[in-house]
Amino acid sequence: MSTYVLIPGAGGVAAFWQPVEDELRRRGRSSLAVDLPGDDPAAGLPEYTDAVVEAVGRAGGDAPGGLVVVAQSLGGFTAPLVCARLPVSLLVLVNAMIPLPGETPGEWWDSTGQAAAMRANDVRDGRDPDAGFDLATYFLHDMSQAEIDRLMGNNRDESEAAFGSPFTLDAWPDVPTRVITGRDDRFFPADFQRRVARERLGITPDEVPGGHLAPLSHPRELVDQLEAYAAG
Repeated sequence: MSTYVLIPGAGGVAAFWQPVEDELRRRGRSSLAVDLPGDDPAAGLPEYTDAVVEAVGRAGGDAPGGLVVVAQSLGGFTAPLVCARLPVSLLVLVNAMIPLPGETPGEWWDSTGQAAAMRANDVRDGRDPDAGFDLATYFLHDMSQAEIDRLMGNNRDESEAAFGSPFTLDAWPDVPTRVITGRDDRFFPADFQRRVARERLGITPDEVPGGHLAPLSHPRELVDQLEAYAAG
């Protein structure tokens, strides 16, 4: 049986994955959500990668069915680095940043055209694209109050260190990779994610309901997709 290794996005809080872990547990699956040093001003991608590798080691290392690494948002920069160091059977990116060799997370935004894509999506949906970033509008719009309270109770800031830390692999790891996009993501709009995934990985994403924080708002549908991958 595979073990799901869950890598969070900005802030690096393992508790972000709690609804997904609960759903996996109900299905008899094993998971490990990793806490990253996101608020440490001295920690970049190497330290994030070390944190995941060390957490897997403490949990007993490889699983009989292999490790399925799942990464959300900023976690997309760490996950392939982990794949270069652990026996990973499947890599799944969820509303994730997909890096190129040598690229930093700070460079990714302009390189991919994220701001223009978000602006176009706002205009298409009737939102004021000049209103500025608002957490409720872009991250919390599809979440219940209980889910919002859970998120805010565990939230912590992301330091700038990781955004200047380059992705050091020369090529994407030789690991089967899948991409999932939340069809209602307002931060990384679905059409933007499809374009980036095709350009950078040659992959057409699968869609699940929900926005950028779909693991919180739609954990059952996300786990359905993860389990379909693992079974396939």
